[in-house]
Amino acid sequence: MAARRHISERDQLELFRSRPGDMATRDSQDLMAYPFFSLAKSKRVQPIKFEAGDVRIHVEAPAEFGLATIWDADILIWAASQIVDARDLGLRTSRLMATTPYEILTFIGRGTSVRDYQRLKAALDRLQATTVATSIRQPSERRRHRFSWINEWKERLDAKGRPLGIELIVPDWFYEGVLNNALVLTIDRNYFDLFGGIERWLYRLVRKHGGRQPGGWSFDFHHLHAKSGSLSRFSNFACDLRDIVRRQPLPGYRLRIDRLDNGRELLVFAPATPLLSARSREAVERL
Repeated sequence: MAARRHISERDQLELFRSRPGDMATRDSQDLMAYPFFSLAKSKRVQPIKFEAGDVRIHVEAPAEFGLATIWDADILIWAASQIVDARDLGLRTSRLMATTPYEILTFIGRGTSVRDYQRLKAALDRLQATTVATSIRQPSERRRHRFSWINEWKERLDAKGRPLGIELIVPDWFYEGVLNNALVLTIDRNYFDLFGGIERWLYRLVRKHGGRQPGGWSFDFHHLHAKSGSLSRFSNFACDLRDIVRRQPLPGYRLRIDRLDNGRELLVFAPATPLLSARSREAVERL
């Protein structure tokens, strides 16, 4: 009896080729609202465990790679932007995506040196090595969807070892969320210029919860610390928040701190009236 041919996931998916050029920058609301990524630039091996109401999240990775970071998540922002843009143009999309390192790096505001290419490959490795188990978007809170941020990826090289392109497969959980209009938001391209992990995480949280509500939004410092998944002590985390308020780096938002009679601090944020770049204005107009 002939051996049955193994059919890989790649064989079952139609290839989607990325589109070069400017497009609105999209982010997944689920990824913006919850602690899925390390906020540290140094390797983190300690898992992220988060529980709130019926939401359960457990993120882990082998020590060889460490957890995917919030900078690695820029690749997922690129993927979400590609998928939504193509869908809106009536093009067929797929979880199997073909692109070039250059396209990803330029979209997320990185350089294109050899070192930048190496960092991109390291980010892809961390995204594939990191596993997530979550109850978000599951029919029952007792159920968990388990996946890696990238199921697999491969690099194509020329005869001299120079990169020609890459292919990657994003997981069902991410892909389904991106195709749901209610679960995707446009973000300011200046997000990619934010340097610190906490300020990047805070921008995504503010954009998710505050949106462009004229009245703004507020969060207790302790709540923010728990929601971030940060390994920093609360006192250090609070110092970082105060520094962010002093610097006002978040594009499109103004921050302030309200101190309550009991000594607790609230981070308050509201939409600003920034002079957006032409690229940012175009993104906002396409909301």
